[in-house]
Amino acid sequence: MGLRDKINNKAEDLTGKAKEAAGDVTGDDQLKNEGKGDQLSAAVKDGAEKVKDAASNIKDKLTGN
Repeated sequence: MGLRDKINNKAEDLTGKAKEAAGDVTGDDQLKNEGKGDQLSAAVKDGAEKVKDAASNIKDKLTGN
């Protein structure tokens, strides 16, 4: 996973946490749920990048790179 992807995913996760907290404090369920969605999206993207990295590592080991 590239550094840019890691930074973007972390930023999306932190934005989601902030939205969720703000929604919780203000009683805004829509904002709270939007924050949870942002966090989930970041987690899915992070997971996909980890799978790509693992596949690349396996390929490298099999090809001797």
